[in-house]
Parts: sequence; C-alpha cells; structure tokens
Amino acid sequence: MPSAVRFGVNYTPSEGWFHHWLDFDLDSVRADLDSIAALGLDHIRVFPLWPYFQPNRSLIRPRAVEQLVALVDAAAERGLDVNVDGLQGHLSSFDFLPAWTRTWHRRNLFTDPDVLDGQAAYLRTLAAALAERPGFLGMTLGNEVNQFSAGPHPDPDRATSDEIEAWLARMLAACEEGAPGKLHLHAEYDATWYQDDMPFTPAQAARHGAVTAVHSWVFNGTAQRHGLTSVPTQHHAAYLVELSKAWADDPRRPVWLQEVGAPAPLIPPEHAAAFTEATVANALDCPDLWGITWWCSHDVSRELADFPELEYGLGLLTNDRRPKDTARALAEAAARADTYPAAPRTTALVVPADPAVRSLCAPGGPVFDAYFRLTSDGARPTTVLDTRADDKDHLAARGITEVVTPEQVLQTPQGGTSS
Repeated sequence: MPSAVRFGVNYTPSEGWFHHWLDFDLDSVRADLDSIAALGLDHIRVFPLWPYFQPNRSLIRPRAVEQLVALVDAAAERGLDVNVDGLQGHLSSFDFLPAWTRTWHRRNLFTDPDVLDGQAAYLRTLAAALAERPGFLGMTLGNEVNQFSAGPHPDPDRATSDEIEAWLARMLAACEEGAPGKLHLHAEYDATWYQDDMPFTPAQAARHGAVTAVHSWVFNGTAQRHGLTSVPTQHHAAYLVELSKAWADDPRRPVWLQEVGAPAPLIPPEHAAAFTEATVANALDCPDLWGITWWCSHDVSRELADFPELEYGLGLLTNDRRPKDTARALAEAAARADTYPAAPRTTALVVPADPAVRSLCAPGGPVFDAYFRLTSDGARPTTVLDTRADDKDHLAARGITEVVTPEQVLQTPQGGTSS
C-alpha cells in the first residue's frame, strides 16, 4: 500500500453520462481526463454499464472491452490510475441489468448458477484485458450491488448472508484469476452497516477483498437530523471508516472512502466547499485510510431527463469542465497528500457484532449518537465489537487503551468524561 493517502474521483463523463459507452468518443474522454488531472488527483473509478458490455450471457462485446482499455490507457497517459467497477448494476437511481436476468428470463443475481457463471466470466474478462495495462489498480465487483438484495429496492433479488458470502468469494476469485495480485474489492452502500435485514454484512465488507470500501452520503438521515454544519454531518465519512474497523480481522486493514459527495439541497452549493474541506480533513484523521475518491468528476447534463435533482450538481467540475469551489478544496488537500500521518485512535466504542441489530449504528441509534458525543468531546473514537471488547491482544494490536459502551457515553453529560 502507498504511504500517502490517495486522492481521486469517480469519473462521470461530461458527454452522455455513462451512456457514452454507446457512442464512445476517446477525444471527449481525454478532455475529461485532462480536466481531472489538472486538479492534481491520482486516480479515477470508472463504470462500464453491464448490459452494454454483456448483452447476452455468452457475449462479452470485444469492442466494448477495447474501449475500456483505451480509457484506462488514456488515464495512465495523464498520471491517473484506474479502478474499474464491473457489475453496473446501479448508478444514480437507475438500474442497468442485462435482459438475460430480467422479466421472461428472470433469475436471481446472487444465486442462479447460470447468472453466476456469466458474471464470473465477465469480471474475469475485464480483469484479464486490463491486467498488464499501466495504472490499472484492480476491480470493484460493482457499484453498490447490495441494493439489489433487499428493500427498499422495489423488486429485490433476495439471498441469505451465506449465499452472499459465496457470491463474494466467487466473484473476487474471478477478478483474481483475470488479474492476479491487483487491488480487487467489493463496495456497498451504507445499508451494509445500518440495515438489520441486509444480507450483505459488515463482517463481509471488512474481511473480503484487498481493502474495505465505504460510501458516505449524509442524505441518509444524518444531515436531515443534525444540519449541514453539525459534527455528525461533517464527520460522517470518518465515522464509517472507523465503524468498519470493528469487523476487520487485520488490525491495520486499509479502508477506502470510495464515495463521498456534497448533495444539495442538504448541502447547499454555497456550503459545498466548506463541507468538502471538513469531510476530507476529518477522514484524513483516520489511521489506515487508503484513499478518498470524491463523487463525482463532472455534473450530469441538464439535457438528460429524470435524474433526482441532487444528481445534476454533484460534480467537482461543471458539464463544460470548469472547476467549482469543491474541486479547489479537494485539489488543495491532494497537494498535501503526503503530510497526513493520522495518530492511533485509542478510545474504542463498543458496537454489536450481531448484524441483526446493526441499526443501532445508524443515524438515530445509540452507537451513532455515542460516537458523535465522543467526537464532540474531542475523544477521536474508533469502534470495537462487543465480542472483542475484552480481547487484550486485539486491543493492543489496534492501539486501543480505553473501551466504552454507548450506555456509558450517553449517561455522561455533554462535555463530561467518558468513564
């Protein structure tokens, strides 16, 4: 792992959004990448749309794969490394699933043997095509695929946690077969950490793949409850980074803040730069942070219909590639990327290991509230599972010297001591 924290962006093409794969224009991509590289960032995350690349279970389009390779090569020419998400899957409220998994061909995305064969072949093919390309970091299985496995999705492909465990193992193995030794991982939205009936579990997130990925969005109730300048809103990304560490078996497992953005109107445009500065600074105070990858590079064009309103303005750059104040804030942090040695976090808040009660960690839950009480009091907390709270070797390996429960913290008056 690099010693400096990585700074990058999720690449949203300025022309055509992710539909650009249908009319791939390498010159337009190069112009986008130039505008990203000018910010001093070092990597991008890119999103092939699964139905465009694999329209039939036995057809992975060679031309589409060639275009993906061309994009990765163009990024490398500009000093940008690339992570590739495979199974999209889901992006910005839209689902993109191949016809061979829906309606008359409806088959479960996580359990059907033929679907799994197709997914594994697809991931293996992309990884193999990119394995020797300069700057290729590795594969993410897909963007927030957990949203297909449970509510609130209107038509979920339900699976058990054991079936998800097997699915993750097989898909990560396919990526490794295609590109041995690369940084392969999986990434879910925050229901993995907060939703009791989600079959993707915190333990899976923190133990499968080369790094743990977290996606931080304060429209999950955090900003609504606490306001845009509150401690919970400005530290939510750091909270997810530290929450994930409770389940990790490796005490120094890297955590990648793979998505975070400033969603309007909860974060109004005039406050977006300050939110960016605070979020980044607080995340950088987390030890073993692999990197920060902002969502997203370019605004969605207003010529495209039916996006949720917040999606149109999340870019660091406008649709005509002009940097916003948020871009400047992230660029300034990236320029100091080698100056952030985060000290150990020595106070650990106890969290339940049982995924059936993980909503205790969600906004409004006692773990969430206790963590931010500690943060407000300057304690710089991390987390530890209740099953490890008395494990002296585990605590020592993580540099933890004090363990507190949510009950202890919340019984203490604001500004008081935690024990």
